[in-house]
Amino acid sequence: MANFDEAFGRISRNQGGYYPEDGDDEGDETYKGISRRFHPSWGGWVIVDALRRAASNENELRRTLDQNERLKKEVRFFFKQIYWDRFAGDRIPDQRIADELFDTSLNLGVHKAVCFLQESLNLLSGYREKHGSIPEDGRFGPMTLETLETYLKAEDSLDLLKVMNVLEGMHYIGYLRKQPLQEDFARKFLKRIKISKDMVAMKPPAPPTDFRIE
Repeated sequence: MANFDEAFGRISRNQGGYYPEDGDDEGDETYKGISRRFHPSWGGWVIVDALRRAASNENELRRTLDQNERLKKEVRFFFKQIYWDRFAGDRIPDQRIADELFDTSLNLGVHKAVCFLQESLNLLSGYREKHGSIPEDGRFGPMTLETLETYLKAEDSLDLLKVMNVLEGMHYIGYLRKQPLQEDFARKFLKRIKISKDMVAMKPPAPPTDFRIE
């Protein structure tokens, strides 16, 4: 089964540190990617506020924040409860699939991440031939888990991961078409889309030898 601490260890390196209200995130105070604007009741803010009052400067504050063990536990609990548990990460048989759901959830929300998984399973899984397609409703319920388990018993997860990444990429392309002025925002998240090693190693096709202009 997938392990939360493995997934959290990978994504936590991308979550940044502390950013005050006048920081980079459009005036929103954040710590490890947790927004005070959207999550004002998060238990970690009590610790952040106390350490900020005690710190003599911003460098000291950042250092004491990162060293505080209680705050680390609050961050871990937040990401497990708000993201991982909502798609039953502990019950997913494949770590790579769980990692992908986790990463996409952080970018686009759990609902969208699960929708990508459900659509991918409907496209690839033979389960639907006997039982019909699973609902693409963004809810990770027993039917989605059973379909995923059935698929993984017969197939490697690589193709499923590719389709999930393609769907995520299509989402950002659609966003760019609607909001062309938000290119920098979309590029930021496009970096998070994984490209498999065999795709990176793929050589471009050789130019045609019989090409001519009529």
